[in-house]
Amino acid sequence: MSTFLLEIVTPERKVYEQEVHMVVVRGAEGELGILPNHIPLVTPLLIGPLKIERDGVNEFIAVSGGFMEVRKNKVVVLAESAELPQEIDLERAVAARERAERRLHTKRDDIDHRRAELALQRALNRMNVAKNKH
Repeated sequence: MSTFLLEIVTPERKVYEQEVHMVVVRGAEGELGILPNHIPLVTPLLIGPLKIERDGVNEFIAVSGGFMEVRKNKVVVLAESAELPQEIDLERAVAARERAERRLHTKRDDIDHRRAELALQRALNRMNVAKNKH
């Protein structure tokens, strides 16, 4: 089975660089699966798990927004943030979820509900990816 190079980069570092068989991401238009020789495209990414299939094994990375560029034999994810499962502090993610939920349930005008909603999505994404680590 053919492969392509996947690079995941954040403003701070290169998170991942491997030959893979498939990538599945949450794009602005929905879930998107990329196989070798996919047509070129650029798409914005939403907060969600990035699923990688490599040698019959699925890996997950918590991605929080950014863009994906697909070329013939290379996919580059320019993510706002990206974390491997072993890098995620589950207790911290749970605490972030609880904080965001408290803010969302507050009816005060000085609470930025959109920001709290995004924080909740990031926390839930990190928790789900951390629980999928092998």
